[in-house]
Amino acid sequence: MQRVATHSFGSDNHSGVHPEVLAALTAANEGHAPAYGADAVTARAVAAVRAHLGEHAEVAFVFNGTGANLVGLGLALHPWQHVVCATTAHVAVDECGAPERLLGTKLVELRTDDGKLTPDLVRASVTGVGDEHRTQPGAVSITQSTELGTVYTPDEIRALAGTAHALGMVLHLDGARLANAAASLGVGLAATTTDCGVDVLSFGGTKNGLLGAEAVVVLQPRLAAGLLYARKQLGQLGSKGRFLAAQFAALLEGDLWLRNAGNANAMARRLEAGVRGLPGVRIAWPVQANAVFAELPPALARAAEAFGAYPPDEVSGLVRLMCSWDTMPEHVDALVAALAAAAREPAALAGPGQV
Repeated sequence: MQRVATHSFGSDNHSGVHPEVLAALTAANEGHAPAYGADAVTARAVAAVRAHLGEHAEVAFVFNGTGANLVGLGLALHPWQHVVCATTAHVAVDECGAPERLLGTKLVELRTDDGKLTPDLVRASVTGVGDEHRTQPGAVSITQSTELGTVYTPDEIRALAGTAHALGMVLHLDGARLANAAASLGVGLAATTTDCGVDVLSFGGTKNGLLGAEAVVVLQPRLAAGLLYARKQLGQLGSKGRFLAAQFAALLEGDLWLRNAGNANAMARRLEAGVRGLPGVRIAWPVQANAVFAELPPALARAAEAFGAYPPDEVSGLVRLMCSWDTMPEHVDALVAALAAAAREPAALAGPGQV
């Protein structure tokens, strides 16, 4: 279907760059500065990350989330170790086998009901310890918020960290939407990371108003020694590093991270409220961050595609509707109105072959 709306609900990657971030990039563009992060802007941004996540944090800015995950996981693993993750995890589904090819690591994928691992699931996955014919458990990787839009509570992450550490494993957190999770919980960024025993995390910014920047943050000192080397070796060191860092400075020196994430979350709740009562619509999981996953009749799914939504997932049949930092109430209301109009069409609720 031809897209007729200018605001997309397909992904929070579809949004533009926040004006405050653009202003920070313009300011960073004045004059010359040392390359590869040896500049004053990078020093400011590192200080801003540490103000939120702890003075002991080691920070490396990178270009994208896949790169951040590779750098962080690579620090945590020996070549003979594997990573435990959910079957829905970005590292397992959406990184084109990058961990397997570039790190040479095996992913052990666990089925979950809501995208969230539990200590029991992790413990049950640990077999063959000490058997030289088997890969050994090395890291647990979780996503906050998850790929299904659910959010781990601090207690849940703390329990996973305790389990991982007791099993000799490292806890890695993919925080592509960490800000959305913290805003949803009403806590600071450290409350679901540093304070819970997370060892290394990917701190996402691109989905929260940045032009394109992520950060690898190492919270376990024994893992930090190789951070800069791993970033370089995996192709994630930017020569003009101040332009990556300037984005994080803009995001974290004030409350921009919270304003952006809070708005996206609020719009997702508004969207859920608007579509929940439509005929044939089922909300799959609680809306805890900025994603709404819904089972939509075919006519409604087609209407959602006109607003940038992807077609229903080929496995689950669900449609993912994402809200962004710049989603406004009128955007949500227009989508809800279009879905409601589609539901009123003749045979709107008929399935394939029934029209």
